[in-house]
Amino acid sequence: MSAEVASTIGATYVQPSATQALTPGNKVADLYATNMAGPVVQRLTERTYWVEAFNYQTIFYVGDDAVLLFDAPEGISPMVAGAIAQVTDKPVTHVVYSHYHADHIADVGIFVDAAKERGQELTIVGTAKTLEKMQLVGSQYPVPTEVLAWPNAQFTFEGLTVEVHGFEWAAHTDDHSAWLLKEEGVVHSPDLINPDQPPFWRFAGNERFLFSAENLRQVRDLEWTFLSGGHGNVGYREDIDFDLAFMEDLVAAVGESMGRNDFMSFIDPNANAHTGFLAAWIDKIATEAVNALRPKYGNLYGYEDATKPNAEMVAFSMFEHR
Repeated sequence: MSAEVASTIGATYVQPSATQALTPGNKVADLYATNMAGPVVQRLTERTYWVEAFNYQTIFYVGDDAVLLFDAPEGISPMVAGAIAQVTDKPVTHVVYSHYHADHIADVGIFVDAAKERGQELTIVGTAKTLEKMQLVGSQYPVPTEVLAWPNAQFTFEGLTVEVHGFEWAAHTDDHSAWLLKEEGVVHSPDLINPDQPPFWRFAGNERFLFSAENLRQVRDLEWTFLSGGHGNVGYREDIDFDLAFMEDLVAAVGESMGRNDFMSFIDPNANAHTGFLAAWIDKIATEAVNALRPKYGNLYGYEDATKPNAEMVAFSMFEHR
């Protein structure tokens, strides 16, 4: 994040290092500018590394013999492969699908092909829910070859225990989940949160607002030190607390606007179609909510671009779930 942009949690920033483990509580300095110029690699622990480029981010674990990679984000995985090569010559033998959204797994073929060149087959780990959804929509991407029970299961990779904690009632998408590298104290849950930023567009592309706070609390209650959110900076519990407080304030602002703007007053009996009534009402609610929160949050990264679509999502959810 650029120095001129305020931190959501008053973080301390340090220059990234692929060799020195990050001190818990610190974040990567000037991340927006640097990650747009190429991959930023930060060592989190003795064996776990964090890498971000073009606002997409993931982690990998270096074992004694091979590398475990989480996701294969679209467009940046060649850079991820390069980042891995910076720190080890060991091959990527396992890739975890955190959830089935194409932008987080679309480049898996890079690692499938590299394994074939070694005369091996890449192991793709995913949940039964991810497999079910990929098959249901006829996904063009390789399906998991090692399938874990939904919503909770675990597997081991060279002595590392990896637990999956699926969101039984998920906000982001049906198979959204958190992956805990137990001995490393690292949790990976892309699109749960963009650490050090107000919530991104539609709460990081959530398919619904309902259950967003519950999913955040579920991850907060796990045992970890570092959070990998798939976008944004290195995360901590303070980032989750910030998002929960932001959501609470946004819900309150939306509710106050709903109290001032009766939906029935937006109905125009003379209109030739009814389709504009709800859109006009939601637009009014969202605009007022954004204006109400601007004094508190308006100086933060991406506030103006992200908050109105978030407010629209909250307004529709509150309208439907009374």
